Amino acid sequence: MKFLSFAILAASTVDGFVPGVSTLPKIVGRVALNGIARPNLERTSKPFNEAEQNVQAIKEKPRPSEPKKVIVIGGGLAGLSTAKHLVDAGHIPIVLEARDLLGGKVAAWRDEDGDVTETGLHVFFGAYPNAMKLFKELDIEDRLQWKDHAMIFAKPGSKKREFSTFDFPAGLPAPINAGVAILANTDLLTWPEKIKLGIGLIPAYLFGQSYVEEQEGVTVKEWMRARGVPDRVTDEVFIAMSKALNFIDPDTLSMQCVLIALNRFLQETDGSKIALLDGSATERLCEPMKEYIESKGGIVRTNVPVQQIITHTEGKDKDSVAGLLLKGNEVVSADYYVSAMPVDAIKKLTPDSWREKEYFSKMMGLKGVPVINIHIWFDRKLSTIDNLIFSRSKLLSVYADMSVACDGYSSSKGSMLEMVFAPAKGWIGKPDEDILQATMEELEILFPEEIRADGSMAKVEKFTCVKTATSVYETLPGCEAMRPTQISPIPNFIMAGDFSKQKYLASMEGAILSGQLAATAVQDLDFERSSSNFQLPAKLSERPFDSSVDFANEVTPDRQLYRVRVAESLPKEVEAELKTMDNYASVA
Repeated sequence: MKFLSFAILAASTVDGFVPGVSTLPKIVGRVALNGIARPNLERTSKPFNEAEQNVQAIKEKPRPSEPKKVIVIGGGLAGLSTAKHLVDAGHIPIVLEARDLLGGKVAAWRDEDGDVTETGLHVFFGAYPNAMKLFKELDIEDRLQWKDHAMIFAKPGSKKREFSTFDFPAGLPAPINAGVAILANTDLLTWPEKIKLGIGLIPAYLFGQSYVEEQEGVTVKEWMRARGVPDRVTDEVFIAMSKALNFIDPDTLSMQCVLIALNRFLQETDGSKIALLDGSATERLCEPMKEYIESKGGIVRTNVPVQQIITHTEGKDKDSVAGLLLKGNEVVSADYYVSAMPVDAIKKLTPDSWREKEYFSKMMGLKGVPVINIHIWFDRKLSTIDNLIFSRSKLLSVYADMSVACDGYSSSKGSMLEMVFAPAKGWIGKPDEDILQATMEELEILFPEEIRADGSMAKVEKFTCVKTATSVYETLPGCEAMRPTQISPIPNFIMAGDFSKQKYLASMEGAILSGQLAATAVQDLDFERSSSNFQLPAKLSERPFDSSVDFANEVTPDRQLYRVRVAESLPKEVEAELKTMDNYASVA
């Protein structure tokens, strides 16, 4: 209660702050480039300073006497982060990306008109310390376009387009600024609801990550009910947050997922402040990562899908990775292998001999959640806000008018709404035309004075959507025990990916952190083994690409996350070499 009382007092003393009145600029028919400065994370964020120390520690550890060749499977944020930190550690990573562009779950495509279609509407929070450190190291912090510090919720069903905002006033530290934001909002939460929710969140603030992890076994709705918070709050407020965080409803989402976000917002002054990239993540983030990796001796390859993880079958190296079979019967090998693939992809490629091991058998319980990302270009400017909007509608999670929120997509002629369609289960297999119609019906509710589902008001000039059947892993109660650590029971195989064990769950921050942890695992394992008699598993000879092989020239289609084609058998010469190696190892 002291926290709530202090927040009320603070709200009445902030210069220029009026409780309940949004301070957000309204943008009507023009492009707003607000020029909001990057928050001073060095001063306000302990996790950011910890991230800086961790990255520096990788660079300052002893260099390997002999740099190790490390193959990283996957060119998304997890894979590129792994490779970035491996070159910092003095090793030689080789990134293998199945598609012809980088990005994974943040990939984007530019069409013949020059317009960009993204896999998702991706925003960066101030509470993403490892992502913020990455931008700083790549010297591309100016590519982040920071927004006013507010959480904005649409008010569907109103007679005109309206928002309800939680404004985080400048000049107040966490958690006071969050308390002011909650208490000053007068139309989403009643006073009794605010008090019950505030009391419920106090343990998260006091006990931090340990308390958050203890809530993994309950859903959002169960957690709210246990604290006397009415279902109305869950159904009208936290449904929007649940769909934004994991694309599923609060009656199935683990409360741990929501508490991780809320805890960071309570602990960090600028934790809930968001930024959008000034263009596509493939061009504006992944390409600089690629350039950094290659400038320090790493290699990044695209259009090279892995078709089999080849393992030793006998001898001292049994079950260890001997090499990888790529399309066109190309074989590559290395000292270490890091999987940075989505969970559903590595599940398909997991060798049979690994599947009975507890580490992998538990991982098999994880599954990706379906999601659809939508872009609609309109013939006119809509009355929008330069920020991310939680839609609170039945089918849409969040949206933004990218023509005002992103420099790279700015336009003074018409709005381009980018939206996350979730939950998408039941829609992922439907025709694009059906999805567009359903989206327009939702937009009519959100923009009652500007959009009609029949197109009689704002006209749709262009529409694209990206259907991802298995995106981030579905964060259900009980899933935490299924998440694999970076170090696996296979001596030369490391796991990265947002589903792997790290505290930020399925997010861009989680993917970037998992890459850092995977690189650190390689660095530490190699250092320990260099002072012992440990011998790395034997490696297959590398073999060139053969364009005459079946499916050798197959390319993953645009707007498809991945396509795993598991090889039914090895080429005879590879099988013969592997048998010779294993027989020799058995005799030795």
